[in-house]
Amino acid sequence: MKDLAIIGAGGFGREVAWLVERINREEKTWNLKGFIDDQQPIGTKVNQYTVIGTTENIKQSEKDLYVVCAVGNAKTRKRIIQSLENTKTIHFATVTDPSVIHSDEITIGEGSILCAGTILTTNITIGKHVIINLDCTVGHDAIIEDYSTLYPSVNVSGMSTIGRGSEIGTGVNIIQGKTIAQDVIVGAGSVVVKDLLESGTYVGIPAKKRV
Repeated sequence: MKDLAIIGAGGFGREVAWLVERINREEKTWNLKGFIDDQQPIGTKVNQYTVIGTTENIKQSEKDLYVVCAVGNAKTRKRIIQSLENTKTIHFATVTDPSVIHSDEITIGEGSILCAGTILTTNITIGKHVIINLDCTVGHDAIIEDYSTLYPSVNVSGMSTIGRGSEIGTGVNIIQGKTIAQDVIVGAGSVVVKDLLESGTYVGIPAKKRV
């Protein structure tokens, strides 16, 4: 098994630990060493695991270590990942819950997290360090670019594109063929019925830019 640490010991980090446990029940894949966290002291117990370091001191590791970043905020996740990219002993794991349903005609970038109950159909491109949370659906020919976050129960219809670093709130529906620019936040429960081509925050039914 490969050594793995989860960056972020908060609520989503604990959920990802559970995801890794579910993977290992199906096939022994990861030796989960614990959490990497810049806010909690080293040695802090988080459920059955321990905070083993910070994002700074793991750069000094002489042993190969796989990491996955369980930080929902896209900008923070991007900053953390970019700070580690040139560390030779750090590798980025992709973790997919065993319950995820998908065709063989999809690509998933390194460092991405796909949570339980998600369905991805066919000819879908998932970028690097993307988070797709619980019970999302992604339709044919969709593109979800690097560092994007889909919170629980997001429905992305076919032929849609979600730009780099965007965050799509819980329960958002995106109708077919729509494009969302990079660095967009779509508020929970919104419905995207037209292209969102400028960075910013959009809310409502239909989703409109907050001034």
